[in-house]
Amino acid sequence: MNQILLIEDDQEIAKIIQHTLTNDGYNVTWATTGLEGLADFKAARFDLVLVDWMLPEMDGLQVIEHIRLESDIPVIMISARNTEVDKVTGLADADDYLAKPFSLEELKARVRAQLKRWYRYNHLTLPQNIQHFSNGLTIHWQEQLVYLNEAEVNVTQKEYDLLKLFAQHPLELFTKEALYQHIWQQADMDQLHTVTVHIKALREKLGDPVKNPHFIQTVWGKGYRFIGEPL
Repeated sequence: MNQILLIEDDQEIAKIIQHTLTNDGYNVTWATTGLEGLADFKAARFDLVLVDWMLPEMDGLQVIEHIRLESDIPVIMISARNTEVDKVTGLADADDYLAKPFSLEELKARVRAQLKRWYRYNHLTLPQNIQHFSNGLTIHWQEQLVYLNEAEVNVTQKEYDLLKLFAQHPLELFTKEALYQHIWQQADMDQLHTVTVHIKALREKLGDPVKNPHFIQTVWGKGYRFIGEPL
């Protein structure tokens, strides 16, 4: 049974979609806010995501951006915004765009089409479980273990999550806001110092100096990026 994540704050629309897709043989998890949907996505495996554009706490575009950091599964944006500019914007990261109001038959057809395309054409290869970087860093992805010069580094879960996000997206610039939303799944931007504290602790454990870093580089005024060289 395919697992579908529905992120929609309109209860009437969400219940209709959930009922329709459930009757069509799918298992549907329903979230009512962007942050709730992102938390659900991180907590379970899904085959497709349906996400509304206008959501509380985090809008659909932001939700898709965070999903794309971890997965290429099909994402269909559903929205009352139906101008050409809106559709082009929504399709920047989404695979399909369904403008409200839409028929339930069209919804089912698009879901089937995206799942069929995903399974037929996406020949995925599993990432290597162990990845080595220059300057002695080794990460065991499945076991969530970090080694420096063959000695295990005792990192917290949040520190590991940060390192994983950085290492799996080398040279990509992450703002503190993006890191806080993605790792802590919170909308309160008053706690951004938490990001700074955890990155500082992670750097100390990796022996990674701020001025001449091997792994995590600070881009002043913008954020952080991973510069470790894979072996």
